[in-house]
Parts: sequence; structure tokens; C-alpha cells
Amino acid sequence: MFFSPSTPMTLDEVAELTGAKLDPNGADPSQRIEGLSSLASSRAGYLTLVTAPRYADQLMDLHAAAVLLPAELADKVPSGIATLTHDQPQAAFAAIAARLYPQAVVPSPVTGAEGLSDKASVDPESAMEDGVVVEPFAVIGPGARIGARTVIAPHAIIGQNVTIGRGCFIGPGVTVQCAHLGDGVVVHAGSRIGQDGFGYVPGPRGLQKVPQIGRVIIQDGVEIGANVTIDRGALDDTVIGAGTKIDNQVQIAHNVQIGQACAIAAQTGLSGSVTIGDGVLIGGQVGFADHLKVGSRAQIAAKAGVMNDIPAGERWAGAPAMPARQFFRLTAAIQRLARPGERKKGEDRT
Repeated sequence: MFFSPSTPMTLDEVAELTGAKLDPNGADPSQRIEGLSSLASSRAGYLTLVTAPRYADQLMDLHAAAVLLPAELADKVPSGIATLTHDQPQAAFAAIAARLYPQAVVPSPVTGAEGLSDKASVDPESAMEDGVVVEPFAVIGPGARIGARTVIAPHAIIGQNVTIGRGCFIGPGVTVQCAHLGDGVVVHAGSRIGQDGFGYVPGPRGLQKVPQIGRVIIQDGVEIGANVTIDRGALDDTVIGAGTKIDNQVQIAHNVQIGQACAIAAQTGLSGSVTIGDGVLIGGQVGFADHLKVGSRAQIAAKAGVMNDIPAGERWAGAPAMPARQFFRLTAAIQRLARPGERKKGEDRT
């Protein structure tokens, strides 16, 4: 592992932190765990995770100090390995990981620098609160305002009049322009925020550019993966709601409005003026036509092609996307047509 545990924990402390039920199973409940490991690479002294019954067979060869798992699997664990049972073992495991490896939760300065590097370009008309770190070769434009404890990594560029809140991390090579970021925002390496939206109209001499005069608004606690592109609005703002998490290589076009606590997987593309409600889950490589509305708590399967509005709370799949049950029925029907020799029991074969 790249990271080492910074705060050792005993099994008793793990149980107290997560609310898991500890059964020593012949082990010492006061023993410290040395770290976390996957089930496939479990080893003595470490805590591992099992999330579902399909992994039960692997428990017979388990080597660990303890295992976090659903209660129905506890009797499969060999004697001498403590069990921590929990209704949501994966969430509990995440809490333990955050306690043991805090340095992996929020990125740290790349160079380990403190304060403003003399190798950075910081405009004298910018303003920074106490504790801001600007690493070598970063550029801070005039009128930019940056909150306390924010880190600007090497080669990041913060444009004119951009505001960035407190406790943020702007990764290596990121560019931010025409944007306002809230507190606790993380932007990973290579992402581009606030560039022109893709706005053109046909004219007698070809495509004529429509000036994009809006902004990007990124609310508190948003995390943006590597190489994400978020275009500024044409007139209205492009908005990313609080607590939303965006995976790598996602494209968000001008005027898109994304609600709070959404999760968007890699290589998804949202066309202009799409509106996403709160708590929406979007799989990888989903494509959206423009001006669509997706209701809160909807779920969209990977590789879906969304051409119509999706009501709140529904699950959709397929290309073109449709309600998931309809998609699975259609897929099953096509598979039956592809196997003409097969018939349902009792079906006339004449």
C-alpha cells in the first residue's frame, strides 16, 4: 500500500466507531489492527471486508485479525479471527479507512510546500486568507480570492476574479476561470472548469460563435475527478450542487444544473441545459441529449442513451434509455428471437 496507518486502532475502538457488533471469536479484542486489506490479499494482523454471501467460500482460507461482514456470514469465519458484524459493512469499512488513513481522504500538497511558493505567479491584486498553500508554478490571476487552508497544486491556473472557498484542493494542472467554488471542494489533476460552452449558430459564413457570458458555480463538498470538463453557462450559470461526486473524464456542458449529493461515473456526457435533481446516480458512459430533466433519486445504468425526461425515483437503462424493467423485457425478447430453436414449455412447435 502507498499509505500507512497514522492512528492505530484496537478492535474495541473499531466497534465503537462503527457501531458494529464485535465477537472476539477466540481473538484478543484489545489487539491493534495493523491496517486494512482486501479479502483476496488478507493477512495476519489486518482487518478485511466481506460484503455479500457470494464471497463466503473465501472465508475458509482467511488470514486476518478481524473481518467486517454481514451477520449472516459470521459463522463462516474460522476460529481465532474476530468478527465485526454490521448492516452496512461497506459504509463501516469506509469510516474505518478514513480514521486510519486520513491523508488519503483529502489530497495533500504535491511538493509538501507551505505558504506561497516563490516559484508561483501570484498577482498582487489577488487575496488569500491565512493558511493558503500555493505550490511552485501555479498561477493566481488578478482579483482571485482564495479561502483559508486551500491548496493550489503545481501548474494549476486560477483565473481573474475566481473565488475559491476554504479547505479546498485544486490539483496539478487544473484550470479554473469564470467560476466560484464553495468550501471543501476537491478538483483532481487536469480538470478544466469555466471554459467556453459549445455554442454556435449557423450563418451565411458558417458557424457563428455565441458568446458564453455565464459562470460555473460549484457548491460545498463537491469532488471532481481527473480530466473533467465543466463549461460555463451561456447566460445562466452551470451549477454543481453540494456534496455531488463526479468521476474522471466527465463532460458537463453549458447551463447544466446538477442537484445535491449526486454521483456521476466516468465518461458520462451531459449536453447543454440538462437539469439533474438531488441524489441521482448515473453510471459510466451515459449520454444525455440537451434540455432534459432528470428527477431526484433517479438511477441511470451505464452506457444508457438518455433522450427523454426521467421521472423522480425511476431506474432507466438502454440506448435509447427506457424504464429498466421495460429494457430487461425487451432484451429477453430479443435473446429469444436470436435462438429460434428454443420454445417455452408447452408452446406449439408445428
